[in-house]
This record gives sequence, structure tokens and C-alpha cells, in this order.
Amino acid sequence: MEMERAQNGRAKQTPDSDGQKRGATVSFHNVHYKVQQGGGCLCRKKSTKNILIDLNGIMKPGLSAIMGATGSGKSSFLDVLAARKDPSGLSGEVLIDGAPQPPNFKCLSGYVVQDDVVMGTLTVRENFSFSAALRLPQTISQDEKDQKVERLIQELGLGKVADSRVGTQLIRGISGGERKRTNIGMELIIDPSVLFLDEPTTGLDASTAGSVLLLLKKMADHGRTIILSIHQPRYGIYRLFHSLTLLVNGKQVYHGPAQEALDYFSDIGYTCEPHNNPADFFLDVINGDSTAVMLSGSNAAPDGEARPSTLAIEDKLVQEYKTCSSYRQTKAQLEQIVAGKPTSPSVRSRTITYNTGFFTQFRWVLQRTFKNLVLNPQTSIAQVAVTLFLALVVGALFFGVQNDQSGIQNRFGALFFITVNQCFSSLSSAELFITERKLFTHEYISGYYRVSVYFLSKILSDIIALRTIPAIVFSCVAYFMIGFKATVASFFIFMLTVALVAYTGTAMAMAISADQTVVAIANIFMTISFVFMMIFTGLLVNLPTIVSWLAWLKYLSIPRYGFAALQINEFVGLNFCQTLNGTATVCRSGEELLDEQGVDSSSWGLWQNHVALVVMTIVFLTIAYLKLRFIRKFT
Repeated sequence: MEMERAQNGRAKQTPDSDGQKRGATVSFHNVHYKVQQGGGCLCRKKSTKNILIDLNGIMKPGLSAIMGATGSGKSSFLDVLAARKDPSGLSGEVLIDGAPQPPNFKCLSGYVVQDDVVMGTLTVRENFSFSAALRLPQTISQDEKDQKVERLIQELGLGKVADSRVGTQLIRGISGGERKRTNIGMELIIDPSVLFLDEPTTGLDASTAGSVLLLLKKMADHGRTIILSIHQPRYGIYRLFHSLTLLVNGKQVYHGPAQEALDYFSDIGYTCEPHNNPADFFLDVINGDSTAVMLSGSNAAPDGEARPSTLAIEDKLVQEYKTCSSYRQTKAQLEQIVAGKPTSPSVRSRTITYNTGFFTQFRWVLQRTFKNLVLNPQTSIAQVAVTLFLALVVGALFFGVQNDQSGIQNRFGALFFITVNQCFSSLSSAELFITERKLFTHEYISGYYRVSVYFLSKILSDIIALRTIPAIVFSCVAYFMIGFKATVASFFIFMLTVALVAYTGTAMAMAISADQTVVAIANIFMTISFVFMMIFTGLLVNLPTIVSWLAWLKYLSIPRYGFAALQINEFVGLNFCQTLNGTATVCRSGEELLDEQGVDSSSWGLWQNHVALVVMTIVFLTIAYLKLRFIRKFT
């Protein structure tokens, strides 16, 4: 049966006598995790840092807590148990109900990250429906999914805020506790065999944190396996734990029933003072600054002698645990589990499986993306409003250009400004992947959707809402105010060119920012790139006069292609006349002016610039996708 379960890639849940599904038993055997540090430059050698060292234990259905000081390895240990750490630095094994972790265990289990990752512009019900639509099998009807969402809302006590937005920095939403419950509900929608939570009380006040833990305790009492990392809970929270694992610098100093931990520490010479919080007491002992360490039993330092160092206390705690009866009992149970493990060799691999097809994922993700844009007026309506304002300003500055010498200068200036403005307007797309990096990473790892689905949804929403519509608005206003060539074909070519420049600039911004984590850094890279490209646009310097060993750089300039296409569209077919000395009139054709600028005025010259912009857009989007596809998704 266990062999079949492992092959099917699912941690099986068994029904309890009361009809509730019981969670899985998680056992970890000789877990050791290390990472490579340094090596960033030639002068530094790589070194290995041990994060977790020889961890052994069992976590059964119930509420299991992992505690320790900052930097003790709590979150790393939780990630190892949840199969969310890079397996290259991991040794030992984690078993689920005595069988190796399925390769897609992270898609089958629930994981609530420390920082809330949920779409704030959507309501609680809409977020749950999104999770149900993508993570539940397609064999389940929509009515059944809706019923499951409604039951979960009631179970989590979110009935009053079910149709309220979760909230963003600009949109007031639900409370912190309700937001945390929403994050928990996003994972419970699949009824996971194990639910992991990383610091679930972070950012919550004492009362709210207590209510969240009471909810988890209630679920654990009904047979769920809930494992959480927590730093320093108050006693009202600590007493809810069934099992406790204490870590010191990645080493175990206790693993067993939470209510027996004080007796264990008392037996080894560390007595908790009356009315002291056990969690505070444990951390004081670990850090070596507790009165219990200084005054109790064999730990008292005689007058004139140095107090035991933190390292000495750490070594003592580790050795005491490894010689206690509880450790020996745990090892015996682990040996029994290993003896019953399937004989097939366990392969440590990480795969992501999906319960829905590509088009189902695409429909739901695209729908959520557009809804997020509509409900974020600062990124959609504001973009159009700013574009309209700039169009009016440009139209007023270059209003009613003439076919004379001033008209030549004004046309060049207006077309240059329009092209450069489209490039710099695309800087806003830098936030496209950066602001949702945590949300995307979590949902991708959990099996919500494919990278290609997320990428295409973002591209389409950005191109349609934030690039195409502003380009149309800008063209309709600026073109006729300035007085460009009054033909239908010229107007639509102008609009197409403006849109293509915006698309290419956006694609380059995405390619630069796809692997960045800070918007400001991405903006710096893009600004430098666009300023450099401006030099080779064709207005600031005459391109034919540039020395040959620098001339090739013009082929990398996005605004150059847009500026050239707009010049051809506007100047071809026009004549510019200038009266000299009040008598002689000199006329020059638009083609002559373009030749002086090194611009091919033929029809092919127009379309080759468009083709170049399309090719650059495809290249940049490919780079952005590859960066997103191979971004580091393990910590």
C-alpha cells in the first residue's frame, strides 16, 4: 500500500473514527543541511556553512512547534520538512507516513509563508475561489468547489468579511488576523495532509496571534498535522502546542511533548522560575543569560570563576539531549519507521504537478490580473491620465506646425520627444514582476499555474491596458494638435509606431527587471540604457558622421528605430519652403532632409524600422521569460 502511495505521488490521508481525515506523520532522519558561502570574487574562497546538523524526530497529527533564537535554523528546518529547500545541500531524509516524500510534495502540502502573499485587490471569497479553481482537480464540479469555499469561509470565521477586499497599501482591507486566516484558507482549500506555517504570528498583536493559534489548535485537534516555526510565543500560545522542537544553531536540544519540556530542563539542571513564560525561559537558557543558568544546580559559577560561555552551554544542551531517554525512544521509533519503509530506492527530486490544464490556468490568471489592474486606479487610470496630460502639453508646445524652416525644427523636436517619452513611460513596467515576486514564487511552487501562464497574462494585461490604450489616447490628441500630415494612413502608421516603441521599451524593462528584487535598482539600469540609446537616436548627433567603431551601437537603440519610422511617415511627400532676403524662395523636399539625417526614405525604410522593433520586442520578452523560468525558487 505504501509503495502504491509513493508511486502515485500523494501522501495518503486516512479517515478517523469521527469521519475526519487525519493528517500524515512526518519523520525526519539524520537531516543535515548546508549552504555554500562566498566565492563572489576571486579574492574570496567558497566556504560551507552548516545550517541544520543531525536532526531526528517524529511529528504526528497535532500542533507541532519549532522554536529557537533568531538564526537558529527554524525557517530552514521548516522548509526542509516542506520540501522547499534546494536538495543539493541536503542529506538525510524526510518520510511521510513512513514513505519517501513524493516529488511533488510541496504541491500536496499547505505552506503559509511568513509575509502574507495574497492578492489584496480581491475579496476573501475571490481569493479562495482562485485557489480552488487552480488547485482542485478538474473532475470536481464548479458547484462543489463553491461549496468547499463556503465551508472553509465558515470554518475560518471569515463569514462577515467574505466579500471584503483583503487590502493593499492604498486600499483599506480586512484586519491582520483575518488576513492571516485568509492565507491559511488558501492552503486548506486542497485539504493537505500537512500544513506548514512560517512564523504565523509575525506582525500580529497578542490577542490576534492568540486567536490565530486557537484556530490552528482546533484544526489540529480534529486530526490535522500542523507544523509551525515560531520565535518567542507568550504562554497562552505555548500551552497549545502538542509537540516542541528546540533548535540552537541548527542543532536539536529538545524534541518531544511540549508539556514535558520544563520537566526535562529541570532534570538537566535548568529550573524555570514560577510565573516565568516557558518560551522565554528556553531562549534565556539557550542564550546563556538566564538566572536559571547562573543559579541552578551545577550551573552556578563559584565566586571568582567565569560564567559558562554560550558555546559551552550549547554543547552541554546538545549532549544532554543525546543521552536522555526521550532521544533513545525517538531513535527506536525512527528505526521502526525505516524498517517498514518501501524497499525501492528513494530519489530526492523536486517536481511541480498541476491539477488543471494550460487554458484553465490562463483564463483564471488573466482574469485576476485584469481585475487587479482595474481595482488599482493608480496603475491603470493614472497611466491614461498622465498620457493625456503629456499629449496636451506636447500638442500645445508644437501646435499647428508650418511647412517652413521652423516647421522642420518643430517636427524633429516633437517626434524626438514623443519617441523618448514612450521609452521612459515604459519604466513603470519594472514593477510588473518585482512587486509580485513573492506571490508568484509561492503560487508557482505550490502548483497553481505554469510560468508561461503567469508570463503571458502579465504581458497581455500590461500591453493592452498600460501600453496600447495610452498610445491610442496620445496619438488621437497630439497628432491633430501638432498638425502632422493629414492623411488616414499616416495617422495610423504614427499610432502603430508609437505603440511599437512602447512595446519594445516595456519588453526591455521586463528583461532587465525579471530577476531583480528592488525596483530602484531596475529603474537605474533602465534609465542608463535609455539615456545611452538617446544619443544614437539621430537628433542629438548626425548618425552618418559617427566614427565606424562606435557606429554599430545605433543598431541597439530602440528610440532610433521609432524616431526614424516617424520621420519617414511625416516628412515623405512634404515640401518645406523658406523665403530668403524677402524675394527668393527656396524649397526642400522631406526626402532630402531625411537623406541628410541618414534615414532611408523609401517605403521599405519605414517598415524595416517596424520589423526591427518587433524583433527586439521578441528578443527581450524571451530573455524576460527565461529569467522568470529559471529564477531561484528555492531558498
